Amino acid sequence: QVQLVESGGGLVQPGGSLRLSCLASGFFFSTYAANWYRQAPGKERELVAQISIFGGRTTYADSVKGRFTISRDNAKNTVYLQMNSLKPEDTAVYYCNVRNSVIKGDYWGQGTQVTVSS
Repeated sequence: QVQLVESGGGLVQPGGSLRLSCLASGFFFSTYAANWYRQAPGKERELVAQISIFGGRTTYADSVKGRFTISRDNAKNTVYLQMNSLKPEDTAVYYCNVRNSVIKGDYWGQGTQVTVSS
């Protein structure tokens, strides 16, 4: 059974930090590229960060560059999103996603709420 389980969300003050985790099971995680998306109320889901299969290549949305860091540990079947210098506009539900374009695999987690507010 394929599962992606996010954790680490919560309420944080502006300028604070959070670390999101996404634990994968039920498939060969190390053969999938991984992504973090977010969706704020009334807005479309947006791509926040991407990481390649072995972690050698990462990309970020302009809005989070220099503040967020995506990483992965294939031995632990986990992808992370370290979020620093958080702003109120970072408030959203954050989703973990993995894709393998060769075998057409595309899986999503259930999402974790991040709220940045004083």
